[in-house]
Amino acid sequence: MDKRTLGTNGPQVSAIGLGCMGMSSGYSDRPDRQNMISLVRAAVDRGVTFFDTAEVYGPYVNEELVGEALAPYRDQVVIATKFGWDIDQVELKSTGRVISRPDHIRKVVEGSLRRLGVDTIDLYYQHRVDPQVPIEDVAGTVGELIAAGKVKHFGLSEAAAGTIRRAHAVQPVAAVQSEYSLWWRRPEEDVLATCAELGIGFVPFSPLGRGFLTGTITASTSFDPSNDIRSSIPRFAPDALEHNRAVVDLLTGIGERRGATPGQIALAWLLAQQPWIVPIPGTTKPHRLEENLAAADIDLSADELAEIDSAASKIQVQGGRYSDAAESLTNI
Repeated sequence: MDKRTLGTNGPQVSAIGLGCMGMSSGYSDRPDRQNMISLVRAAVDRGVTFFDTAEVYGPYVNEELVGEALAPYRDQVVIATKFGWDIDQVELKSTGRVISRPDHIRKVVEGSLRRLGVDTIDLYYQHRVDPQVPIEDVAGTVGELIAAGKVKHFGLSEAAAGTIRRAHAVQPVAAVQSEYSLWWRRPEEDVLATCAELGIGFVPFSPLGRGFLTGTITASTSFDPSNDIRSSIPRFAPDALEHNRAVVDLLTGIGERRGATPGQIALAWLLAQQPWIVPIPGTTKPHRLEENLAAADIDLSADELAEIDSAASKIQVQGGRYSDAAESLTNI
């Protein structure tokens, strides 16, 4: 697979990475751990070198899974993880609050290093911006970890353009991670331009709209409210799913002409936006892994890109991408 560099001074990674959250949390499917280790290793065999996890996924168990899976390939891959959620140590779940005090960052990095089984974290993101802690303090603390050899690169997740600028002035930001796809394009308003100006890579999470852009979710699809985050997302309510089908129909039409799936066209469209954009679709299924990675071989023409943008501009996507409470914790 082709490689891309995350920004001016960031790591070189595969053009498509692998988001690992769904292997441990977030969705109703609870796959076998050993099968997920095999899936991560299959991704390496197919040229993937960029893997994304976080301490809050599980919590903790996803970092352990990723660390074990990638142990034989440590010198071949780039592992990204994240800090910034407050985790209840008794119930082992997120409290729903963000926390990025310098003393907290210095503490939790040790746990991530241990669980991943590494001496250095390749890319360390602040998972959510903490409004109680100046971003300069966060950047400075991660800078200290970089100087100490515990972290190689600093990243931000769901951060606004102004926040990115302030952090970058203290400690260069290698990558910004935010949701971005044909049904969530807010990063185009100012974050992508900021990344281009400052030489920062951009990593779209949920590039397939949490599965919606694959065309496999319909208005009749149900989501378990006890363990599937989509059950609380307005965009996945039945009426919204029916309305938003227009986005999938657009991708399906392009895909039929190219002999590709809607999901592959969605990923190819992202790859065509900038050479420093690296999407990280997640999956728990080997055939979906193969499908997603094949998108790297699809080069959309200028006419096809113009057609997609023109048609997409006429579609008013219905429903929020998060609940109001979850959206309030973002910084964009």
